[in-house]
Amino acid sequence: MTEALGYTGQAFHVQTEPPATGYIPLDGRIPAFPGRDVALLWDERHGWCGAIETASGEDLIVVSYLGSDVLPAPRVVARFAAALVAGDGPGQAEPPAFRSVDADDDLADRLAGYGPEPDFTELASAS
Repeated sequence: MTEALGYTGQAFHVQTEPPATGYIPLDGRIPAFPGRDVALLWDERHGWCGAIETASGEDLIVVSYLGSDVLPAPRVVARFAAALVAGDGPGQAEPPAFRSVDADDDLADRLAGYGPEPDFTELASAS
């Protein structure tokens, strides 16, 4: 995903245990919020959204949901991010509900295509 976005930073975050989530800060700002950093958020229920950071350390404020699929192709997310930063108002205002957190579907298999499965034994032996 970060390659499709042209992202070279190391500040992204992924949580793999349920509910799975992701966070990728973006370069640039949304024109309507020039003083706020912007990020892409992902969760296994709503998929991708664009959000602005708050100055007070509170939760990010969602400004737009992609709404096409819980796990669309990286190029689709990259186009959404580019349109978001350009101020084109992509996506939708209401959160889509693609799935419940305890859904019995193929999301784990789809996510596996994005990278290696984490090896938690290495982390346990390092402590």
